[in-house]
Amino acid sequence: MQSQSPAAYIDSLRPAGSKRSSKRDLIVSVFLGQDGHLTADDLVDLIRKQDQRISRATVYRTLTWMEQAGIARKVDFGEGRFRFEHSYRHPRHFHLICKACNRSMEFLSSDIEQMIEEVAAARGFTVKQAVVQLYGLCEDCASGGRPAAPQASSESLFARDALRIAIATERSGREFYTRAASMTSNDRARTIFEQLSTSEDDHLDRLETRYQELLAEMPDLERQPQFLFFKGAASGLFSAGVEALKSVSSDKDALMIGIKCERGSHKFFKKYGEKFEDSEGKRIFLEFAEEEREHLELLIREYRVLTGKDRAGAGS
Repeated sequence: MQSQSPAAYIDSLRPAGSKRSSKRDLIVSVFLGQDGHLTADDLVDLIRKQDQRISRATVYRTLTWMEQAGIARKVDFGEGRFRFEHSYRHPRHFHLICKACNRSMEFLSSDIEQMIEEVAAARGFTVKQAVVQLYGLCEDCASGGRPAAPQASSESLFARDALRIAIATERSGREFYTRAASMTSNDRARTIFEQLSTSEDDHLDRLETRYQELLAEMPDLERQPQFLFFKGAASGLFSAGVEALKSVSSDKDALMIGIKCERGSHKFFKKYGEKFEDSEGKRIFLEFAEEEREHLELLIREYRVLTGKDRAGAGS
């Protein structure tokens, strides 16, 4: 899937039948080209560098339109004025705000997202926007150290952490299928486990290559703070399955554990991939979800064959 260009993105959000405005298009284009959080006056200064004829009032009206159209999000960092961030290829996230240096740091947490969904569902509430802001002291200010380098874009951090999660899941999956193959007595089931172990190994190589390519483009990315917080996926979504294999002796049980792990992994990557806005991280999640779906279908077919043979043997 190719990324939508800024121009196409603006066109897609323009109300049907509305007139095109070159001034508004310029303001939106400049806004989308910025990382971080801008005040209205920051945007005015940037626009004035492009076209002195565009008035402050025009920038303010366009900023209001962008907020209503979902292009801009308004955030309050407790400074006595609002700031704005764009949503173009920008995943939903929350903020850590340092009260000493006024820096804001972004993060995304599946646990917070789930809690918001559970509370809203319990109250029959439809969530249009979720804002979570944590105020305190950043590590540099608390320790008196030198300010860290500027934080990379959320999109870059998202792609990096999405790859880390996918790599951890592939490693745990490879360990699971290697162990399952070594303990399985049924020749056909063992062949399936070996096939999946090889598949995990091949995909792991591709993911690690992709990760190194990302770091080659942005060498400082490795040292940047964590952006994605997915507690259950940090050590790989098959880790629990590896432990569960230690207490089973049945080939069917091994297959069922594999099915459970693949189903959980598929749901995890698909659920969050579909929630995110267009970005490299979104593509990583959805690509991985599709691979896990294929593995899941293969295991289900094999389980049905194995249990069918068992029923036939029991009736003979």
